[in-house]
Amino acid sequence: MNFEQTFKNIDDLLYKDSGADSELDYIGQTSWVMFLRYLDELELEKADEAELTGQDYQYILDKEYRWATWAMPKGNDGKIDHHIAMTGPDLVQFVDGKLFPYLAGFKQKAESAQTIEYKIGEIFSELKNKIQSGYNLREILGHADALPFRSNQDKHELSHLYESKIKNMGNAGRNGGQYYTPRPLIRAMIAVTNPQIGEKVYDAAAGSCGFLCEAYEYMYQRMEKTTDNLKSLQENTFYGKEKKNLAYVIGIMNMILHGIEAPNLIHTNTLGENIRDIQEKNRYHVILANPPFGGKERAEVQQNFDIKTGETAFLFMQHFLKSLKTGGRAAIVIKNTVLSNTDNASIKLRKLILESCQLHTILDMPSGTFLGAGVKTVVLFFQKGEPAKNIWYYQLDPGRNMGKTNPLNDKDMAEFIELQKTATQSGVEGSKTQQSWNVKIKDIDEATFDLSVKNPNTPEEAPLREPQEILKEMENLDAETKNILASIKTLL
Repeated sequence: MNFEQTFKNIDDLLYKDSGADSELDYIGQTSWVMFLRYLDELELEKADEAELTGQDYQYILDKEYRWATWAMPKGNDGKIDHHIAMTGPDLVQFVDGKLFPYLAGFKQKAESAQTIEYKIGEIFSELKNKIQSGYNLREILGHADALPFRSNQDKHELSHLYESKIKNMGNAGRNGGQYYTPRPLIRAMIAVTNPQIGEKVYDAAAGSCGFLCEAYEYMYQRMEKTTDNLKSLQENTFYGKEKKNLAYVIGIMNMILHGIEAPNLIHTNTLGENIRDIQEKNRYHVILANPPFGGKERAEVQQNFDIKTGETAFLFMQHFLKSLKTGGRAAIVIKNTVLSNTDNASIKLRKLILESCQLHTILDMPSGTFLGAGVKTVVLFFQKGEPAKNIWYYQLDPGRNMGKTNPLNDKDMAEFIELQKTATQSGVEGSKTQQSWNVKIKDIDEATFDLSVKNPNTPEEAPLREPQEILKEMENLDAETKNILASIKTLL
């Protein structure tokens, strides 16, 4: 079937509906419908498996709230039975008044947060049905019913389409952009940190879970496909936290479509946790993240951190440092001003990173990497445990202006990944090219710990002159001109 056309048909119906106003609404509404469609397939699959072993399957949802009862009741011919299928105001009334409250109730009933039941409760506590026309909803349910979720190939294709919707949402407005990090950059960060089966991977600002989904793909492709490894990948490998309601739901759906049945994603404000309470059992082997920057946190939140600052990204960085196991690796996207700001918090943060971690690589990203964001970013790669000795810098230059029509691609990242493999080997100074260079920590100013990106291979532009200097030169040129004119007059 044409998955792309199905998604477009759903978007067209949402566009017509007076309740959904933007790309953010479209993906939120598509997500809850798709989630229930997926849940139906999951239950049917488990019921079939139980029947094969002669066991009874205990359905999660009561019959009244299963897809086949309320969304798509079908006759013996396999087609929807319009005599009993709700539509119009009746359908919206059922969804708003009965279905959502019932599903939200699972949050209280679930045994733990790491169950599909809890995720159901979380999603339907956070989202509201915004589709106001029961006739539009009836058609949307029909399109969703046609989506197959059974085979891995189907899920793979659906996950790609879902990713493109998240990307479009990011392009549509500032609010959505925070959920989307370019996938070629994520893949490069994962290639460098190289997570292995048995390790725990963490993102405390998970957004749409792009880092966790890509890390899943990376590890799945490279691991031995044993039952234990698959179970470990499903249940004990990927962990995330997300504060915003919509991003949390999108993240859950994204991980499910990538093959993780009950994602370890917690709906919480990470910065509300006191970093002094983080113990060894709460730490991770690999941290991959692009925390929000530019935000301002209240004084009571700042009390959870040793370095007090309102800058959200700086607080997240402290959380990451505390949450990383000794020997653990991290790759963090952050605003480039963190390398050079002269305020006390920035200096203390740089000192903390350099003293507690081997900060081995700084990747300087070009403007336009984050569509619509208009900020310059760097990626810090570090390993916790020993102080830094040498930093290898790489200044990415794709040779074109970045933007919507020229986004970052995997080819852009290839040289960085290749050079990085040998650039940071213990005791070896990194590769030196026009775009890369080394800085020894002993040469860094201990008063400021300035780590600014200063490519020594780029000719420095002449510094701007002072106004007095320019005026002096003009006076000298005037005097010179007068002398020349005087000489000419004497010759005439």
